[in-house]
Amino acid sequence: MLKRYFGVACVVALLTAGCGQTVQMQPFEAEPNTAEPCAALVAALPDTLLGADRATLQPESETMAAWGDPPIGLRCGVPRPSGLEMDSVLMEVGDVAWLPQPEDAPTVFTAVQREAYVELTVPTSYGAPAAALSEVSELVAEHLDERADSGG
Repeated sequence: MLKRYFGVACVVALLTAGCGQTVQMQPFEAEPNTAEPCAALVAALPDTLLGADRATLQPESETMAAWGDPPIGLRCGVPRPSGLEMDSVLMEVGDVAWLPQPEDAPTVFTAVQREAYVELTVPTSYGAPAAALSEVSELVAEHLDERADSGG
């Protein structure tokens, strides 16, 4: 399980380029049929999140976004989280269920029970992630349909 969190932490690494900010994010193979709704979600994301400005991504992606330094990262269409079980404790924010990981001090939140899994990584330096989860939840609910099975 520790390996997963290390991998998530490595997904978002900050690089500086010229006067702007570029964030290197590890590409991933999106789940089938999620590209279009994920692109719509990412296009609707705000220019600022938790007071941090949106960054340019390297490589460019229609299914990922980042803000600030250290970067807040969002990836849409990621695989089902390995820690998601029938008895997992989920956080309800608006109309969206999130799986917080690790449970004791979460920095990675995955929206579940939607047509695409959305992973939001919020470094602890930003404090409580509630405002980011609230803002992203509104857009997830707007752009991603609930799963018919709602089984996670």
